[in-house]
Amino acid sequence: MNKLLCMLELQQQLNDSTNGKGWEKGVTKHGKKINWRRCITMESAEMIDSFGWKHWKSIAQETDYANLQIEIVDVWHFVMSLVLEFTHNNGAESIEELAERISKTPEYQKINNDAPLPFGSDDALMTKIENVMRLSLIPISPEMVGAMIEEFFELAYMGALNATQLYRLYVGKNILNQFRQDHGYKEGHYIKIWNGQEDNAVMKLAWENNPDMTPDELYTALKAAYPA
Repeated sequence: MNKLLCMLELQQQLNDSTNGKGWEKGVTKHGKKINWRRCITMESAEMIDSFGWKHWKSIAQETDYANLQIEIVDVWHFVMSLVLEFTHNNGAESIEELAERISKTPEYQKINNDAPLPFGSDDALMTKIENVMRLSLIPISPEMVGAMIEEFFELAYMGALNATQLYRLYVGKNILNQFRQDHGYKEGHYIKIWNGQEDNAVMKLAWENNPDMTPDELYTALKAAYPA
Protein backbone atom coordinates (compact mmCIF):
# COMPACT_ATOMS: atom_id res chain seq x y z
CA MET A 1 0.00 0.00 0.00
CA ASN A 2 1.22 3.48 -0.87
CA LYS A 3 0.69 5.21 2.49
CA LEU A 4 1.57 8.66 1.14
CA LEU A 5 -0.87 8.43 -1.77
CA CYS A 6 -3.59 7.12 0.56
CA MET A 7 -3.15 10.08 2.92
CA LEU A 8 -3.22 12.63 0.09
CA GLU A 9 -6.37 11.05 -1.37
CA LEU A 10 -8.07 10.98 2.05
CA GLN A 11 -7.20 14.64 2.60
CA GLN A 12 -8.62 15.54 -0.81
CA GLN A 13 -11.82 13.68 0.06
CA LEU A 14 -12.05 15.31 3.49
CA ASN A 15 -11.61 18.78 2.03
CA ASP A 16 -14.14 18.07 -0.73
CA SER A 17 -16.64 16.92 1.90
CA THR A 18 -16.01 19.61 4.50
CA ASN A 19 -15.29 22.65 2.31
CA GLY A 20 -17.06 21.68 -0.91
CA LYS A 21 -15.72 20.83 -4.36
CA GLY A 22 -13.54 23.61 -5.72
CA TRP A 23 -12.07 24.51 -2.30
CA GLU A 24 -8.71 24.82 -4.07
CA LYS A 25 -9.84 28.28 -5.22
CA GLY A 26 -9.48 29.40 -1.59
CA VAL A 27 -13.17 29.63 -0.61
CA THR A 28 -15.47 27.13 1.10
CA LYS A 29 -18.93 26.19 -0.13
CA HIS A 30 -20.23 28.70 2.43
CA GLY A 31 -18.16 31.54 0.98
CA LYS A 32 -15.57 31.62 3.77
CA LYS A 33 -11.94 32.26 2.83
CA ILE A 34 -9.43 29.45 3.34
CA ASN A 35 -5.88 30.17 4.48
CA TRP A 36 -3.88 26.97 4.91
CA ARG A 37 -0.72 28.89 5.80
CA ARG A 38 -2.46 30.47 8.77
CA CYS A 39 -3.80 27.05 9.80
CA ILE A 40 -0.22 25.73 9.85
CA THR A 41 0.95 28.73 11.87
CA MET A 42 -1.74 28.40 14.53
CA GLU A 43 -1.53 24.61 14.85
CA SER A 44 2.26 24.84 15.14
CA ALA A 45 1.83 27.32 17.99
CA GLU A 46 -0.43 24.80 19.74
CA MET A 47 2.26 22.16 19.20
CA ILE A 48 4.79 24.22 21.16
CA ASP A 49 2.47 24.06 24.17
CA SER A 50 3.35 20.35 24.37
CA PHE A 51 6.59 21.57 25.95
CA GLY A 52 7.03 23.20 29.34
CA TRP A 53 8.56 26.26 27.70
CA LYS A 54 6.97 28.95 29.89
CA HIS A 55 9.68 30.00 32.34
CA TRP A 56 7.23 31.95 34.52
CA LYS A 57 4.81 29.11 35.28
CA SER A 58 4.43 25.32 35.17
CA ILE A 59 8.12 25.07 35.96
CA ALA A 60 7.90 21.31 36.58
CA GLN A 61 5.83 20.60 33.45
CA GLU A 62 7.18 17.66 31.48
CA THR A 63 6.99 17.43 27.71
CA ASP A 64 3.83 15.69 26.51
CA TYR A 65 5.31 13.66 23.65
CA ALA A 66 2.06 11.83 22.91
CA ASN A 67 0.26 15.15 22.39
CA LEU A 68 3.21 16.43 20.35
CA GLN A 69 2.75 13.59 17.87
CA ILE A 70 -0.97 14.26 17.59
CA GLU A 71 -0.26 17.95 16.93
CA ILE A 72 2.30 17.00 14.25
CA VAL A 73 -0.44 15.01 12.53
CA ASP A 74 -2.82 17.97 12.81
CA VAL A 75 -0.26 20.12 11.01
CA TRP A 76 0.13 17.38 8.40
CA HIS A 77 -3.55 17.82 7.44
CA PHE A 78 -2.88 21.46 6.63
CA VAL A 79 0.47 20.89 4.94
CA MET A 80 -1.16 18.36 2.60
CA SER A 81 -4.04 20.76 1.96
CA LEU A 82 -1.59 23.53 1.08
CA VAL A 83 0.32 21.22 -1.27
CA LEU A 84 -2.88 19.90 -2.89
CA GLU A 85 -4.19 23.42 -3.41
CA PHE A 86 -0.91 24.64 -4.92
CA THR A 87 -0.61 21.60 -7.18
CA HIS A 88 -4.21 21.90 -8.38
CA ASN A 89 -3.93 25.61 -9.16
CA ASN A 90 -0.66 25.23 -11.01
CA GLY A 91 -1.68 22.17 -12.99
CA ALA A 92 1.69 20.62 -12.34
CA GLU A 93 0.84 16.96 -11.65
CA SER A 94 -1.80 14.47 -10.55
CA ILE A 95 -2.14 13.33 -6.95
CA GLU A 96 -0.45 10.07 -7.95
CA GLU A 97 2.49 11.94 -9.47
CA LEU A 98 2.64 14.25 -6.46
CA ALA A 99 2.81 11.29 -4.06
CA GLU A 100 5.50 9.64 -6.16
CA ARG A 101 7.63 12.79 -6.22
CA ILE A 102 7.31 13.44 -2.48
CA SER A 103 8.08 9.79 -1.68
CA LYS A 104 11.50 10.18 -3.31
CA THR A 105 12.60 13.13 -1.18
CA PRO A 106 15.44 12.32 1.26
CA GLU A 107 13.36 13.68 4.14
CA TYR A 108 10.49 11.24 3.49
CA GLN A 109 12.89 8.36 2.94
CA LYS A 110 14.26 8.95 6.46
CA ILE A 111 10.89 7.99 7.97
CA ASN A 112 9.79 5.48 5.33
CA ASN A 113 10.35 2.34 7.39
CA ASP A 114 8.93 0.64 10.45
CA ALA A 115 12.00 1.10 12.63
CA PRO A 116 11.34 2.90 15.96
CA LEU A 117 12.64 6.46 15.98
CA PRO A 118 13.96 8.40 18.98
CA PHE A 119 12.66 11.84 19.88
CA GLY A 120 14.92 14.78 19.17
CA SER A 121 15.86 17.12 21.99
CA ASP A 122 13.17 19.55 23.11
CA ASP A 123 15.22 22.55 21.95
CA ALA A 124 15.81 21.03 18.52
CA LEU A 125 12.14 20.10 18.18
CA MET A 126 10.96 23.60 19.08
CA THR A 127 13.43 25.11 16.60
CA LYS A 128 12.09 22.81 13.87
CA ILE A 129 8.49 23.75 14.72
CA GLU A 130 9.43 27.43 14.53
CA ASN A 131 11.00 26.79 11.11
CA VAL A 132 7.67 25.35 9.92
CA MET A 133 5.91 28.43 11.32
CA ARG A 134 8.41 30.74 9.62
CA LEU A 135 7.76 29.11 6.25
CA SER A 136 3.99 29.35 6.75
CA LEU A 137 4.28 33.14 7.10
CA ILE A 138 5.87 33.78 3.71
CA PRO A 139 3.99 33.97 0.37
CA ILE A 140 3.34 30.66 -1.34
CA SER A 141 5.70 29.67 -4.15
CA PRO A 142 7.22 26.45 -5.53
CA GLU A 143 10.24 27.02 -3.30
CA MET A 144 8.11 27.62 -0.21
CA VAL A 145 5.99 24.50 -0.83
CA GLY A 146 9.08 22.34 -1.40
CA ALA A 147 10.74 23.65 1.74
CA MET A 148 7.53 23.10 3.76
CA ILE A 149 7.40 19.44 2.72
CA GLU A 150 11.05 18.96 3.66
CA GLU A 151 10.71 20.70 7.03
CA PHE A 152 7.57 18.78 7.90
CA PHE A 153 9.17 15.37 7.35
CA GLU A 154 12.22 16.50 9.32
CA LEU A 155 9.81 17.43 12.12
CA ALA A 156 8.06 14.05 11.88
CA TYR A 157 11.47 12.33 12.09
CA MET A 158 12.45 14.33 15.16
CA GLY A 159 9.00 13.67 16.63
CA ALA A 160 9.66 9.91 16.43
CA LEU A 161 7.02 9.30 13.77
CA ASN A 162 7.95 6.82 11.08
CA ALA A 163 5.78 6.50 7.96
CA THR A 164 3.58 3.76 9.46
CA GLN A 165 2.94 5.71 12.67
CA LEU A 166 2.26 8.90 10.71
CA TYR A 167 -0.18 6.99 8.50
CA ARG A 168 -2.02 5.38 11.41
CA LEU A 169 -2.35 8.61 13.36
CA TYR A 170 -3.36 10.52 10.24
CA VAL A 171 -6.04 7.98 9.27
CA GLY A 172 -7.18 7.98 12.88
CA LYS A 173 -7.48 11.76 12.95
CA ASN A 174 -9.15 11.75 9.52
CA ILE A 175 -11.82 9.37 10.80
CA LEU A 176 -12.09 11.43 14.01
CA ASN A 177 -12.66 14.57 11.92
CA GLN A 178 -15.42 12.78 10.03
CA PHE A 179 -16.89 11.63 13.36
CA ARG A 180 -16.77 15.20 14.68
CA GLN A 181 -18.59 16.53 11.62
CA ASP A 182 -21.25 13.81 12.00
CA HIS A 183 -21.80 14.67 15.67
CA GLY A 184 -22.31 18.43 15.64
CA TYR A 185 -18.81 19.92 15.46
CA LYS A 186 -19.81 22.78 13.15
CA GLU A 187 -23.02 23.38 15.05
CA GLY A 188 -21.11 23.74 18.31
CA HIS A 189 -22.59 20.90 20.35
CA TYR A 190 -19.87 18.28 19.83
CA ILE A 191 -18.32 16.92 23.05
CA LYS A 192 -14.50 16.96 22.87
CA ILE A 193 -13.70 15.54 26.33
CA TRP A 194 -14.82 11.94 26.72
CA ASN A 195 -14.87 10.76 30.33
CA GLY A 196 -11.87 12.90 31.21
CA GLN A 197 -9.91 12.27 28.00
CA GLU A 198 -9.67 14.44 24.90
CA ASP A 199 -11.09 12.71 21.82
CA ASN A 200 -7.62 12.71 20.20
CA ALA A 201 -6.28 10.56 23.03
CA VAL A 202 -9.26 8.17 22.81
CA MET A 203 -8.61 7.74 19.08
CA LYS A 204 -4.89 7.10 19.60
CA LEU A 205 -5.59 4.51 22.31
CA ALA A 206 -8.08 2.73 20.04
CA TRP A 207 -5.37 2.36 17.37
CA GLU A 208 -2.87 1.11 19.94
CA ASN A 209 -5.32 -1.51 21.20
CA ASN A 210 -6.11 -2.72 17.68
CA PRO A 211 -3.53 -1.55 15.10
CA ASP A 212 -4.98 -3.79 12.37
CA MET A 213 -8.52 -2.41 12.40
CA THR A 214 -10.00 -0.77 9.34
CA PRO A 215 -11.05 2.91 9.20
CA ASP A 216 -14.70 1.78 9.43
CA GLU A 217 -13.92 -0.25 12.55
CA LEU A 218 -12.22 2.77 14.10
CA TYR A 219 -15.33 4.87 13.43
CA THR A 220 -17.41 2.19 15.16
CA ALA A 221 -15.04 2.18 18.15
CA LEU A 222 -15.32 5.96 18.46
CA LYS A 223 -19.09 5.76 18.26
CA ALA A 224 -19.14 3.22 21.09
CA ALA A 225 -16.90 5.42 23.28
CA TYR A 226 -18.66 8.73 22.60
CA PRO A 227 -20.53 10.12 25.64
CA ALA A 228 -23.88 10.60 23.94
